[in-house]
Amino acid sequence: MNLSQIRIARKKKKNKRVGRGTGSGHGKTSGRGHKGSGQRVGTKFYVGAIGGNVPFFRKIPKRGFTSVNPMEYQIVNLESVKKKMKDAPQINPQTLKKAQLISDEKMPVKILGRIKGDFKTKATFSAHRFSKKAEELIKNAGGSVECLKP
Repeated sequence: MNLSQIRIARKKKKNKRVGRGTGSGHGKTSGRGHKGSGQRVGTKFYVGAIGGNVPFFRKIPKRGFTSVNPMEYQIVNLESVKKKMKDAPQINPQTLKKAQLISDEKMPVKILGRIKGDFKTKATFSAHRFSKKAEELIKNAGGSVECLKP
């Protein structure tokens, strides 16, 4: 006998038998109360229902815009490119995946300009999006920027 073979002893919970007379404690209305839709068969309450009042989610003010299918980018900072890919001539999603800077080369990539010190990597960058600062730093270093379609 191992610890992995030990099972927790649980008692089987008996079903509540309703409608079996007043002496059972669950007779007459069978635990459903008096009148109303909760007493009737086939009614379903949705989660936000607050008996007769305006539902909570309708009271909360709605602001802004939420896209139905938002575009999620994998973010790469120039700092990490500087550390892991100093002398690479081309930097694209495939090379970023090999350097373990992104997890999936098929997902769109955005390069941001967060960096400490100077950026001197002269390379051709291929990504789906670039921040203004990143684009400026790459061009000042002598590199070029190429936007891919998502």
